[in-house]
Amino acid sequence: MISTETQTPADISRYIQGVSGGARFDRIDPLTDARWPDFLQWHPRATVFHSPSWLRALNETYGYRPIVYTTSLPGQPLRDGVVFCEVKTWLVRPRLVSLPFSDHAEPLISNKEDLEELLRLLGQGVAKRRWTSIELRPLGSVSEWPEFREGQQFVVHTLNLEPALEALFKGLNKDSTQRKIRRAARLGLKYEEGQSEQLLEAFFRLVLMTRRRKALPPPPIEWFRNVVRHLGDHAKIRIARTVSGEAAGGILTLSFKDSMVFKYGASDVRFHSLGTMPFLLWQAIEDAKGMGATTFDFGRSDVDHTGLIRFKDHFGAERTPLRHKIHPARSWEPRTRNWKLKVASRVFGQLPDSALILAGRLIYPHIG
Repeated sequence: MISTETQTPADISRYIQGVSGGARFDRIDPLTDARWPDFLQWHPRATVFHSPSWLRALNETYGYRPIVYTTSLPGQPLRDGVVFCEVKTWLVRPRLVSLPFSDHAEPLISNKEDLEELLRLLGQGVAKRRWTSIELRPLGSVSEWPEFREGQQFVVHTLNLEPALEALFKGLNKDSTQRKIRRAARLGLKYEEGQSEQLLEAFFRLVLMTRRRKALPPPPIEWFRNVVRHLGDHAKIRIARTVSGEAAGGILTLSFKDSMVFKYGASDVRFHSLGTMPFLLWQAIEDAKGMGATTFDFGRSDVDHTGLIRFKDHFGAERTPLRHKIHPARSWEPRTRNWKLKVASRVFGQLPDSALILAGRLIYPHIG
């Protein structure tokens, strides 16, 4: 039981008990509770997607409210936590997502029974219509969760950076990766990095080109701007330019503790033959190695995108399965194969740039 001698009424009202009378869970705000960033620093499975900086960017861009559930008592150091965002707009009824626009987000609870208790408790919120659904994106092999179904499936590639840089380069595929990196250097590709507005705008133009090729709207530029602003030196825009100064490609990487994440990439199709993306990723790997990172996360790839998976394989990266977990089983999850999205893509493909940008600003908040 919780002692009422040291807890305020507000503290006690936040505390909720599991359906079987077992674990209790406190609901905290990770943007204001100073214990959350301290907890992430020592937890081995915490990533940049759990960080207050990333959550602030989500909140400021899309209005999503972050929530953490923990078994720790109010005022005590955190020993666990599962972070969600409440995705709620004028068009979409509330959903709990862990986490929107994030490649993966581990539930940071080691005790299996406590996690199952929390999932059952949150399921009651669906039954009471507080939320329409619950979605988690755990990395790796996950045991069956009662009343949850598997949603979209991805693979996440990670590269071990502990070997020497020379050994890492030798581990790259000779034809498709080593050769292209050398070709880019030989042809004089120039490299820029930083967080400036000029680099941000150059990167967004490349994102717009790339999304147009896929007949999809780009995320709003405000999203990238907020990520860079809140993560500061832990977010870096990397641009490759031709000898004439044209932006050939760009990537956005995020750093957290001992890992660097390749989050976004975009390119100008006219310069693909220059080896732009292998060149940029190798620059990022060198940078990660130099700053003492031990892993390079290439991000997630849809299981159907065999070409992208093969591209990341050629860097010597290892695959880990990623399967979204959805409750209830009948709930909807955005899918690239959804027929409505295919119809929409035909419309997007006909829009001018200004309308495509506007479509992204209007649509992305409802996706989560």
